[in-house]
Amino acid sequence: MRYLSFFTVWISLLLFAPMSWAQSSSFSVAEQIIRAARFDDVSAIKKHAEQQGDINLAETDRGETLLMISVRENSQRVFEYLLQHPKIQLDQRAKNGDTAIMLAAYLEQKDTVQRLIDAGAQVNQQGWTALHYAAVVGNLDIVELLIAHYAYIDAETPNKTTPIMLAARRGEMSMVRFLIAEGADISLKNMLGWTAYDFAVESERREIAAMLKELMQARATERK
Repeated sequence: MRYLSFFTVWISLLLFAPMSWAQSSSFSVAEQIIRAARFDDVSAIKKHAEQQGDINLAETDRGETLLMISVRENSQRVFEYLLQHPKIQLDQRAKNGDTAIMLAAYLEQKDTVQRLIDAGAQVNQQGWTALHYAAVVGNLDIVELLIAHYAYIDAETPNKTTPIMLAARRGEMSMVRFLIAEGADISLKNMLGWTAYDFAVESERREIAAMLKELMQARATERK
């Protein structure tokens, strides 16, 4: 029995150890580092950095950086290490234009948004912004945080949609009120000619539509 047990173990090592090595070696260095970011393997990321590897490496499909991947996958140890690395590019963009702070806002990771801001990540940029994403998902806490750090309240997407238009479409009354109180321009129109009021009407947000209509009428009267 002892001989059979030893023989079985020996055969297993012979058959499966080379296969495991072959599987790991089939991945390029870049793929291995990207996997490390996804699975929160901070030791592999540190080793990569110490060997002068690109700390801002991006995967090929979406162009998301290691930092963005750590945000998406909630790889906290990798995120903390990358955030403090002197060569990290906090505002590097993915192929769709997203940055790490935009992704964090979309995923409703308020603490991550705060950490990125504290590290120096840019709140504002051309086109879609973190504020748009926070409005899209209806997260008032993140909207307030971004506004407190000088997010441009009337930022325009490529088709000139503003955060308050998105909040109105979603039906977030508290967010619409907050944005108005902070100075959002409800008269702005996107490329379709729609205002925040039109977004509210189209999505059947009757209470928001009524409030915006009343406010627009009051302001029109004031200008006369």
